[in-house]
Amino acid sequence: MPPTSSVSRPWLHRLKSEWLLLLFAILAIALALIDPQPLAQYRRWLQLPTLAGLLGLLIAIQGIRDSGLVQHAASLLLARMHSLRGLGLLLVALTALLSMVLTNDVSLFLVVPLTLAAGSISNLPVGRMVVLEALAVNAGSTLSPIGNPQNLLLWQHAQVPFFHFVAAMLPVAAVMLVLLGALTWLWLPRERVALTAERLDDSVASRRLALGAVLALVGMVVAMEYGHALTGALLLLLLFVLLARPSLRRIDWLLLLTFAAIFLGLGHFAELPVVRHLLGHLDLHLPLILYVSGIVASQLISNVPATVLLLDHAPDALALAVAVNVGGFGLAIGSMANLIALRLAKQPHGWRLFHAVSVPFLLVCAPLVYLAWRALG
Repeated sequence: MPPTSSVSRPWLHRLKSEWLLLLFAILAIALALIDPQPLAQYRRWLQLPTLAGLLGLLIAIQGIRDSGLVQHAASLLLARMHSLRGLGLLLVALTALLSMVLTNDVSLFLVVPLTLAAGSISNLPVGRMVVLEALAVNAGSTLSPIGNPQNLLLWQHAQVPFFHFVAAMLPVAAVMLVLLGALTWLWLPRERVALTAERLDDSVASRRLALGAVLALVGMVVAMEYGHALTGALLLLLLFVLLARPSLRRIDWLLLLTFAAIFLGLGHFAELPVVRHLLGHLDLHLPLILYVSGIVASQLISNVPATVLLLDHAPDALALAVAVNVGGFGLAIGSMANLIALRLAKQPHGWRLFHAVSVPFLLVCAPLVYLAWRALG
């Protein structure tokens, strides 16, 4: 058998397990055949700046992982925490706070590797923690106009002051965070932190790589903030090719392809004439109709495309923000952050565990948020 066949076999085997990539790739191809559009439309749906930002984050975080810095941070954390519940609440709170400032995806790129490293040397239930952290970024980012893409879009569309947006979303985020805190406390075991390693690794394997990767992460976040994600990602790619090529081999490149397929498939689907026609029959001037529509649309096509779909039809941008942020819970497709968390963690039965918790969380959270928003918003 030729050597190339044996080399390509692991890639083919892995591709068969990438059901999400295959599903949305088939959807994107089918829609392109059924409803062909100009090339400019596909470029718009592809959201190249978002993909470039994701690539830059993947590169920087892989460098931080390979440097040993994450393992070092996990060791320091475990040395100071005694209760699994206390550790879980700390990680959930940290995730939610970071998502308010650094956006939900950046927060996950920081906290999920830390959780994986902590779980590798302790009895921390990693699968449960990753689910809680996915919920935490959805809840925390709800409060901030810059916490997630849909908030940024709606904040700019509504043209309201920063703190006016925060005040409007405060009752919504408060309900989410209280429910999440209760879930964390009840779901995590009442046990002390137990180390599974003989001694904690408190050293950094490569300080040079650690410093460079941290600077790369900061630079990438700044580049994304000022609209230069593509330039930042290309620069990081060049630097790692020259200075840290092994880290590039360990990046989850199929994650990028998966998001590209999702963007193309869902972007096209949301703009089909039949979808637009159905949308025209909804009376979005009624708060409850708008609220339910935003949640249901998010479950079908994710909350960012749902925001774009409903934006021109919704009379109240802040009401739409409430709906699509709640819609981030439930099915994993409801928020791209959910997909990132599950993909970064790669836990056995992670998808099943996520939906066993996130769907009931949505069913409890949605009516409570609506009541709080209508009473206090």
